[in-house]
Amino acid sequence: MGDQKFGRRGLIAAIGVIIATVAGAATYVSSSPAAPQQQIATADRINRVPGAKPTIRVEHVYSAARHRDVTLAFYLPTGTSPRGLPMSILLHGLHGDARHAAIGDLADVLTSAVAKGSVPAFGFVAVDGGDNYWHENVPGDDPMTMLLDELPGWLKERGYGEPFAVTGVSMGGFGALLYARRRAERGDPIAATAAISPGLITTWPEMAKRKAFKNEGEWSSLDPLRHLKATGPTALGVWIGDRDRFLDGTRQFMREVRPEVGTVKSGGHDDGLYRKVTPDVVQFLAKYAKPAV
Repeated sequence: MGDQKFGRRGLIAAIGVIIATVAGAATYVSSSPAAPQQQIATADRINRVPGAKPTIRVEHVYSAARHRDVTLAFYLPTGTSPRGLPMSILLHGLHGDARHAAIGDLADVLTSAVAKGSVPAFGFVAVDGGDNYWHENVPGDDPMTMLLDELPGWLKERGYGEPFAVTGVSMGGFGALLYARRRAERGDPIAATAAISPGLITTWPEMAKRKAFKNEGEWSSLDPLRHLKATGPTALGVWIGDRDRFLDGTRQFMREVRPEVGTVKSGGHDDGLYRKVTPDVVQFLAKYAKPAV
C-alpha cells in the first residue's frame, strides 16, 4: 500500500486474499458471555435495493422542556404505513441536529432492508438536543425530559408507535445509554439501545473541555462508565472504530458490561466508519421492533 509496489505474482496473491476475505466476511457480530468482548467484523456493505429511498419528514414543535422550538425529523422506509410504526429515537452527536442525525446512510440502509423483507418495518425519529450531552446542563434546557416526557406524545399525535429503541452516535451514544438508564429507573425499560462510537471519556479534564457538565461530580453521576448496570434489561449494541478517540472508554464499557453486540471495526470517528456499521445496527434493532398494530 502507499508507495509499495507489487510484482505480478504478488498482485495475484493479493487479489486471492481479498477474494477469500470478502467470501468469508461476517455481516453481524454478536458477543456472548463466552465470546471475546472486542470483535472485528469485516463486512461493510449490504445489497441495496435500486430506487429504495427513505421518506424524510421534517417539522418544528415547541419543547417546553427545552423552552424553544426544535426540529423533529422522521426517517421512514418508503412504502410502509406510518400508522403504529415502531420507532427508534435517534440522538445526534456534538454540534449536530435532527436534520443530520441519520449518519452513515442509516435511513437508506433501513429502507433497503425493509424493501428486501430482511427486517420488519420501523423508523427513526430525531430531535434537536443541543450540545450538553442530552442532560440539563443549562437551567431550563432539559433535552432528557424532552425525550422522556414530550417525544412520546409527539409520536402518538402523528400516529406513530411508541419508541421501542434508542440509537445514538458519539455524544448521542452517551445520551442513548443515559436515556436507557432513565427508562429503566422509571420501571419502563426500552427494548434496545444502539450506541455508535459513544462519547465515553475516561478522565474529567478531557470531558471538562466540552463544557457540558457543571463539575466532575455531575459528570460522574451521569457517566455510563460509572453506572454500568443502570440500563437494566435493555439489550445493548455497541460499535466503534479501532482508531476512534473514544476507543479506550468504549472498550472498558464492552469489557465490563458485555453487551449483546460489541464490535470494533477498522476506522475512526467519522462517516466512513458509520457506513460500515449501520447495516449491523439495523439488523440489531430489527430484532426488537414489534410489528405495527
